[in-house]
Amino acid sequence: MSDAMTTTGNRPDRVPLRAGSPGSARAWLDSYDGRECVVFEVEDNEADRGALSPADSETLERAAQEALLRRIPLVGFIASSGADIDSGIAATMGWGRVAKSVVDCSGQVPTIFCATGPAVSGPALLLGLADIAIATEDSYAFVTGPRMVSQYTGEVISNQTLGGAGQLSRRSGVAAFLVEDKDAASDLVGALLSLLPAHADELPPRYPVDDPVDRPTPELRDILPESPLGSYDIRDVVRAVADDGDLLEYKADWAANLVCAFATVAGRPVGMLANQPQTLAGTLDIACSQKGARFVSFCDAFNLPLVTFVDTSGFQPGKDLEWRGIIRHGAQLAFAYARATVGRVNVTLRKSYGGAYIVMDSRHMGNDIALAWPSAEVAVMGARGAVEIVHRRSSPEERAELETAYEERYLNPYIAAERGSIDAVIDPADTRAEVAAALEVLESKRETLPRRRHDNTPL
Repeated sequence: MSDAMTTTGNRPDRVPLRAGSPGSARAWLDSYDGRECVVFEVEDNEADRGALSPADSETLERAAQEALLRRIPLVGFIASSGADIDSGIAATMGWGRVAKSVVDCSGQVPTIFCATGPAVSGPALLLGLADIAIATEDSYAFVTGPRMVSQYTGEVISNQTLGGAGQLSRRSGVAAFLVEDKDAASDLVGALLSLLPAHADELPPRYPVDDPVDRPTPELRDILPESPLGSYDIRDVVRAVADDGDLLEYKADWAANLVCAFATVAGRPVGMLANQPQTLAGTLDIACSQKGARFVSFCDAFNLPLVTFVDTSGFQPGKDLEWRGIIRHGAQLAFAYARATVGRVNVTLRKSYGGAYIVMDSRHMGNDIALAWPSAEVAVMGARGAVEIVHRRSSPEERAELETAYEERYLNPYIAAERGSIDAVIDPADTRAEVAAALEVLESKRETLPRRRHDNTPL
């Protein structure tokens, strides 16, 4: 296991930023194995259940402002029943200032918030504002609670069923990671911070590793099933490329048809994305488009190069997805890749068809180095679909011959290479070495976006 992924959160004495009253929010300067950060905590206690008073809001606001001023990460541990009702509108106004200060940190310093108990109303939205949200097993979060749900819908529901940690990680995608308890959350924060720079103008740390950069990956030669419709676990490919096979998988339980993970390659922290054939045949839908777009945007903000492994036949069809706006959400993934300025390496393993080819960081979306296995198929669609459209009046025997001819003529990476969509066709056994070499070449990449107030993400 690489040094970058074994952080245990060994911290010195805390330096308080603001001394709150007993049971209120607290904030202090802290360090995770030498990585300085600002930490705040809202404690769910018997007296006030962590209700945020105006003074508590000032503490959290100060913490975010201090993190931005010092250019260091902001870490939060949240267990709060929401705004303090007895404080009236002042508590709500205070939470608004907290939200504003956290948004000011966005894209400037990493923000990692952990739900360690209840997170209701405003505190729940703080989880949504964070770059990375972590949930402990006994936590829950929702904007409107069971009583409000019962009042408006008549449905009786528990806290855990409505917004428990399982729901946050599997159904809503709010939680990027699910851990056992607060100590485990703290350890995970340390592991994440070890892979990230302190702020957006700094490069991620580089670590010495024992895993050879040119380690061959012969196991990948046999990973693809013989049938083009066969399934396999894409994480086996990602682990083969990563140092020591070590991954921190982001939102592993949500939108599993797209795997996103933090890892290191040759000691260099990277973000990896890969279509997962084991789930929905690796097709793209709304949830995975949102997941991928958020992950790409985060990695780009904090200078983590992107490595994308492609094996998808396209977007998942269905009227429900179209009605729910897959056009908008699919555009989010395309938008995130197109605006990313970090080094971008693309490896096509098997299928890369149509619109999914475009949004999965294709050459024409601006990737820097495009690699492909000999098994790669880069085309508008598969042979069967193409023949059924173009030669729909042909007999079954004729269609079979036409499919074979289509595969030989179009479904190979060499045609794509001739047209400039692929830079090199590589042996699967050389995948780690080729990816590492590409990342080394891109180490000095610097790209500046046109000056503007901000872009207009297709939300």
